[in-house]
Amino acid sequence: MSLSHTAAEYMLSDALLPDPGGSRAKGLRLELPSDRLLKFVTVGLPLFLVSLAFAREFSTGSQISCFSPTNFTGKQSTYVDTVCWDSLIHHGFDAEGHAITKSLWALKVFPYSLLVVAVLMYLPYLLWRYVAAPALHCDLLFIIDELDKSYNRSVRLVQHMRKVQQGSAEPERFWEEYERARRERYFEFPLLERYLTCKQHAHSLVFIYILRNLLLLLFLAATCLYLVFLHLNIFFQDEFSCSIKTGLLQAEPHIPELIPCKLVFFSVFQLISLSVGSVYVLLMPVVIYNALQLCQWDKGLLSVYEMLPAFDLLSRKMLTCPVNDLNIILLFLRANISKLTSFSRLNAVSALKEATANKEDIDTVIDFMTLLAGLETTKPKP
Repeated sequence: MSLSHTAAEYMLSDALLPDPGGSRAKGLRLELPSDRLLKFVTVGLPLFLVSLAFAREFSTGSQISCFSPTNFTGKQSTYVDTVCWDSLIHHGFDAEGHAITKSLWALKVFPYSLLVVAVLMYLPYLLWRYVAAPALHCDLLFIIDELDKSYNRSVRLVQHMRKVQQGSAEPERFWEEYERARRERYFEFPLLERYLTCKQHAHSLVFIYILRNLLLLLFLAATCLYLVFLHLNIFFQDEFSCSIKTGLLQAEPHIPELIPCKLVFFSVFQLISLSVGSVYVLLMPVVIYNALQLCQWDKGLLSVYEMLPAFDLLSRKMLTCPVNDLNIILLFLRANISKLTSFSRLNAVSALKEATANKEDIDTVIDFMTLLAGLETTKPKP
């Protein structure tokens, strides 16, 4: 009999979770995988393409090529290129022959506008990092620690029950006390459940998360509209007529009124704008999907932790509208599932519960551990 008791003690001691070796705070993920991917693409893509544009500008030198008169010297041709690049004004005529001008200045500032786009795309991340992430970090640390502690408390409770049962002279009296304790909910540890219930009625994290996605969606749409505007007004005109009759050359009679010029970098800017616009259009459904995740509960994680006595949000029908801080916390718990050591244990227990013949005898992990410890041999049959 002592051998079976010793084996049960070893089994229960092995079921306890070890204390975490390092600090959990260092490895917590405060961004969902999809949000991290969005940040990498929306911020990194314009920065990468702008660096290519600047590298081409520094390597090729002049970004414009003007067809100066044949009697111009080399220095005069360079001066013409400089003046036309500084002005970037197209001089033409309408259908009635009236002179019109069209500014192409947006082409010169296009690389810098992409830098502004990258900064705008980074703002929602900064909002989440400095406004919501500190509170979320504290919530995750407390909940992960309490979930693992609740599992360990259940195992230690079974260890204590087994010692009491061994020292009890009347096994039937012991099981009567056990059933009464279950009815009166003595086995529960209500701190975690009440904390999660409180988070169910809070909306600060979910408000900031929705605001973050709305801002990102707004910036994506604004960038796409800006690129469409450039294509419709400027990006189909790689040649323009430039007037250099300004300053010292204004009174020179041998200088023509207009000089044709061609933008050397035009095709590169077209390719950059099309790349950024197409990628941003494809990312808009991803942003909308991230926001729509809040419309349903992650019941897979909750159902596994239903095995804990202090966690019965599903069975007591406490889950109402999913747009609250608790749902956000559940999403981030799923992202930090590697830090939740008790999840794999309880997941295995849930799978074994489904394979057990008498499922009604297993409500919590305490019932399962009592069966593994061999207490079912002395439990009286109803």
